[in-house]
Amino acid sequence: QVQLVESGGGLVQAGGSLRLSCAASGRTFSNYAMGWFRQPPGKEREFVAAISWSGVRLYYADSVKGRFTVSRDNAKNTVYLQLNSLKPEDTAVYYCAADRNRNSVATMDPNFWGQGTQVTVSS
Repeated sequence: QVQLVESGGGLVQAGGSLRLSCAASGRTFSNYAMGWFRQPPGKEREFVAAISWSGVRLYYADSVKGRFTVSRDNAKNTVYLQLNSLKPEDTAVYYCAADRNRNSVATMDPNFWGQGTQVTVSS
């Protein structure tokens, strides 16, 4: 079992930045690929970004490519999502997820989820 706790969400103006963190506990963090998903109001949850266990493989949704950056620190059991040039359409609950397939980035199928953190971008 892996427990995931997100933090760093909040209210920001369009064009601003936020940094989300996800702290993992319970199992060896480096055994998992990690990802970020989001659920906009009234919509289904969608993939945002993923990173392999080593941090070498990265994958992004087209809608965030060039604006968001995913990274991880295996020594701190933490994965990050840097959100830059935020737009109102980035407003969503952001979820951290873990996949037992350590190199799964483009086809991530999470086994564990965090509880989510709200990001609201005002225009």
